[in-house]
Amino acid sequence: AIHPTLPYFLSVSDDMFIKLWDWEKDFLNTMAFEGHSHYVMQVIWNPKDANTFASASLDHTVKVWNLSSPVPNFTLEGHEKGVNCVDYYQGGDKPYLVTGSDDQTVKVWDYQTKSCVQTLDGHTHNVSCVAFLADRPLIVSGSEDGNVLLHHSNTYRLESTLNYGLDRCWSISAIKGVNKIAFGYDEGTIVIRLGKDHPIASMDTSGKVIVAKHNEISTVNVRNLDPSSAIDGERVALPAKELGSCEIYPQTLKHSPNGRFVAVCGDGEFIIYTALAWRNKSYGAADEVVWDSGAGEYATRQGPSDIRIFSKNFSERQAMRPSFAVDGIIGGSLLGLRTEEFVCFYDWETLSLIRRIDVPTREAYWSDAGNLVVLASESSFFMLKYSREAVDEAFEKSGGNLGSDGVEAAFDLIQEVPEKVVTGCWVG
Repeated sequence: AIHPTLPYFLSVSDDMFIKLWDWEKDFLNTMAFEGHSHYVMQVIWNPKDANTFASASLDHTVKVWNLSSPVPNFTLEGHEKGVNCVDYYQGGDKPYLVTGSDDQTVKVWDYQTKSCVQTLDGHTHNVSCVAFLADRPLIVSGSEDGNVLLHHSNTYRLESTLNYGLDRCWSISAIKGVNKIAFGYDEGTIVIRLGKDHPIASMDTSGKVIVAKHNEISTVNVRNLDPSSAIDGERVALPAKELGSCEIYPQTLKHSPNGRFVAVCGDGEFIIYTALAWRNKSYGAADEVVWDSGAGEYATRQGPSDIRIFSKNFSERQAMRPSFAVDGIIGGSLLGLRTEEFVCFYDWETLSLIRRIDVPTREAYWSDAGNLVVLASESSFFMLKYSREAVDEAFEKSGGNLGSDGVEAAFDLIQEVPEKVVTGCWVG
């Protein structure tokens, strides 16, 4: 393990010693650290304190050391068999270590309280390599069972299992700022790309863009661009202003219709921030958040059947539990609940069913006026005209009770286009 700033590196050995070497002194062995009672398998520097490091050993322990002493500061015990690998969490909010062992488990440790925070199961053979990813909330572990497991580093949920049929996995390598990760196996090496290439971003109606890069939030204003200098297809260089950081790892960002607030969703949680000062106004559990078209209300979805409506003062106003499993929700003039077969639109105020449309909708795009909507499916998209007058008339005739069939005249099909939509927005 190479020291991040000094001309030092550490080596480990089957002789149970850890040795410090100085390459500016002709690779002189300047110190030996003794304390393990079996082979030492790995050593790693603490990225937050370059004077300390951690080691993993087949004596079932992890030890944390300091450059000023040849004996360990303390020992972490809990694995039932030898410990093969260790890594530090690089974020600023948690004093954590992760370890992998021959007992087929991965353990997360708090090295300040010297306690085990979580044990991760799932491997069926010795765990040979582990890593906290610097830019993503993931713990990656490789094993002699040939599997690579990706656990969420906040919820500890198993996100994915990878197996490339190359026998035992021995090593993991990732670089901060690069969304690629390499795995070394008995039969070869694999490099994969994690996540999406497009950024997590949202733009309000005035041209202000909020961008999330990992947990860091910044803003740019496209209206500051000189149109004469813009070349179609070329990257636009705009000065960015740091807004702050986000408590969760953003997976979606959405401005409210008036641009005053931004809903951030990720890791099964949501947070509403002010767009200008990036202050936390509300938070809760949700897999998805959408805004209405203008009143400042929003809806959340947690799981397939828990839908909640919040008022513009961030208090929960109403909840609904539909009789069908909801795959996603859609904001805009109406609240949409979509499934693999159809989408149901509801009135925001009363949550009355306005219309069920039997289109397997993947995304919907409402016009600013709220009278047109495009429903995008896998292979085509449909443009519909929404009649608020027909809905108001039906409300008046029914005494406010539309029933289970909704309003037949609420939507008219204007056009069907047999083309796949990747993204969309209304212009003009």
